[in-house]
Amino acid sequence: MKAFLILEDGHVFTGTSIGAKKEVISEIVFNTSMTGYLEVLTDPSYAGQAVCMTYPLIGNYGICYEDTESLRPWPDGYIVRELSRTPSNFRCEDTIQNFLKRFDIPGIAGIDTRALTRILREKGTMNGMITTDENYDLDTIIPRLKAYTTGKVVEKVTCSEKRVLKGSGKKVALLDLGAKNNIAKSLNKRGCEVTIYPASTTAEEILASNPDGIMLSNGPGDPKECTEVIKEIRKLYESDTPIFAICLGHQLMALATGADTHKMKYGHRGGNHPVKDLETGRVYISSQNHGYVVDTDNLDPKVAVPAFINVNDGTNEGLKYTGKNIFTVQFHPEACPGPQDSGYLFDRFIKMMGGEE
Repeated sequence: MKAFLILEDGHVFTGTSIGAKKEVISEIVFNTSMTGYLEVLTDPSYAGQAVCMTYPLIGNYGICYEDTESLRPWPDGYIVRELSRTPSNFRCEDTIQNFLKRFDIPGIAGIDTRALTRILREKGTMNGMITTDENYDLDTIIPRLKAYTTGKVVEKVTCSEKRVLKGSGKKVALLDLGAKNNIAKSLNKRGCEVTIYPASTTAEEILASNPDGIMLSNGPGDPKECTEVIKEIRKLYESDTPIFAICLGHQLMALATGADTHKMKYGHRGGNHPVKDLETGRVYISSQNHGYVVDTDNLDPKVAVPAFINVNDGTNEGLKYTGKNIFTVQFHPEACPGPQDSGYLFDRFIKMMGGEE
């Protein structure tokens, strides 16, 4: 069946329908990872977005449920150049086609993803529609595309109730803003007992459990939409508990302490982004997925100072908070898949909590 990807600037791509047959409007973004399409699909940070994979062949090793980063895929839509219909891998349990259908996610294959990516890089991220309706009317659709916003999506992806990963080491409270599984696993394998809390949990409840440290996770959407969470993070900041934050958590901590964020032209999404540690001068290759960034032009050094920058474009990739046991990063040290270069940051967090690095 034919499918169409319609962008808000009027571009139309024609391809083949994959997954569910329903129509969807979403923010269109691209990811440059060459492997790990399953982890991309199951990353809650993609809620409210349709993701285009720039690597041309997707699905060749199928779906292995052991590798998922959450219980389900989160993008509104999926866009690929070529979909492998017959995956081959000894761990393969399913195909992407069935996976998308099972979770009612529409997609499109067979389009020129290079051309789409160039449009998004030149004009910036924009909204689009995936549809199988051959009688689409651009005059009706484009105003709908321009009016679309992702809205408050953290509430959609966070866990519904508290749960605990047992461990014999330090006690860590993980605020689930759309957390990838590997964040909790990275702490747990270092011996930590990890208590995972829904995003709506109050600071008082978290602090009442007397954790050795607090982890703020990644997540989707505009950080400024998380007004209530920001208020609670401010209270966490004012405590003396060590805090480590990743991606959305990094942005929310910045907003909670008086800094600002803005939307990037097309964001960072992929597994090969170089980031520089400003303290050591060392460069690490990182996995990233974000469309917003913390402004450092007016950053108050009495509150926080830049700790990492992106080598490609100079944007902020992390902050160290002055006089506090708090550090935050924009990239994913728990990268799965992706480079493990910055996994040492979890060891730094353990040491900050008084454990052995």
